[in-house]
This record gives sequence, structure tokens and C-alpha cells, in this order.
Amino acid sequence: MITKALRPLILRFDSLTSTNTEAAQQAQQGAPEGLCVIAREQTEGRGRAGRVWISPPDAGLYFSLVLRPKLVARDWPLINLMAALAVRDALVETCNLETDIKWPNDILVGDRKLCGILAETIDTETGRAVILGIGINLDDRAFPPELKDVATSVSSLTASAPDPERLILTLVPAIERRYETLQANGGEAETIREWSLRSSYAQGRHVRVTLTEETFDGWTRGLEPDGALRVETGQGEIRTVRAGDVNSLRVTGDR
Repeated sequence: MITKALRPLILRFDSLTSTNTEAAQQAQQGAPEGLCVIAREQTEGRGRAGRVWISPPDAGLYFSLVLRPKLVARDWPLINLMAALAVRDALVETCNLETDIKWPNDILVGDRKLCGILAETIDTETGRAVILGIGINLDDRAFPPELKDVATSVSSLTASAPDPERLILTLVPAIERRYETLQANGGEAETIREWSLRSSYAQGRHVRVTLTEETFDGWTRGLEPDGALRVETGQGEIRTVRAGDVNSLRVTGDR
């Protein structure tokens, strides 16, 4: 059973360059699915597209998990959606905090980023694995002051200090449940349905899409079966976005 395979073994560190790097090394040495790596700080934390993820001591939850999915390769991007749903579940249960999901997996409150997720695929002797990294801002020390308009933290939203241990003990089972659903019969469609219900970016959101070589604006029109975002341009063309930055624009009219 998937649930049994994900029974977590948690490794805790005071400081690491990156929890994803440590988890990848453990996976390449044969670590089983469900290995969790947690650090009080990261000295070289990273986000999507090689961006720096600032990780001061005890200011955030810095967490990585080894997964060995049984999904076909085309469905592996759905792990990002699954992870975002699990983080959302855990924040509701632990902090009574309702959040939004920006495609594919940033956790937002009021258009400010609370959590980032980075899924990296690696090859190991026992097959390909996914290293699922999650960074949650616990308090405002987790990001520099110049980012206060685009970032937020659990403590500033709840006016109380979050309990990181309780959050971890809620997050791991939440991932377990969502991961099991994803890999069950019909789980891909169910994960997309659940994500679409919980993200304001799923339908009718006016966005700007930044790709490697171009930028365009449009309105979101749901997800493809592999989790890619459908965006309708002003010319009525449906563009499929599988990689890139998607940011909300001010509403100038309903579409």
C-alpha cells in the first residue's frame, strides 16, 4: 500500500545547504520513499528556476521528502498540484488559515506568497525519484523587508507564533493522503478537480505569462490532464503553459 510505503523517517539538521540537496543524496544512496529531511536553516536554499530561497534559522519550515512515484512520466507534473493541496490542507488544520494556490503550486494569501514548492526529478540506482521541497514562511524573518509587499508569513496572518512541529506532523499525513489519491484509479482527474476548486487561478483569472523567450497576457481556462495551464489570449488563442511564471494582473473586465 502507498500509505505504508510513505511511513516517514524524519532526519533533522540544524543547518544544511539545502534540504533538497540532502534528500537527493539520501535517495541516490537508496533511501526509501517517505524519507523526510528538515533543517532549522538553509545556507543555499533554492526555489524554482534557480532562484534563491532565503532560509534564516527557525524563520521558516524547510522540508524535503523523497517520493518514488508509480505514475506514468507524463503525469509526474501533477505531483506539484498534489503537494500544493497537501500544504493547503495542513495550514487549514494546523493554523485555521485559508489559502489560495497560484499555478502550479505557490501558496498565497491575499496575493502574497506564504509557501513555495520545488519538485526535482533525479535518477537513482533503484529508478527515478522526486525530491519534493517545501518552504513555508513561519514569521517575517523568512524574507527580506523589501519583499513584504509580495510575501507573508503564518505569524503575521494569525497574530500568533506557529508550532512548526505540529505543522510537520500535520503536513506529512496530508501529503500521504493526497499522494495516495493521486496514484489511485482516476486519481489524476480527481487531483486536478480538487486543485481547480481551491485555486482562484484555475478559471477566468487575468494573468501575465512569462516564458523563456516571450511574455503574453490572457485569461486562465482550466488545466490539461497533465496539469498544464490553459490560457486564452486576447486574440482568442488557447495557449498551453507547462513551464513559466504566471502572475495575476488587475482585472480590466470579465472574460
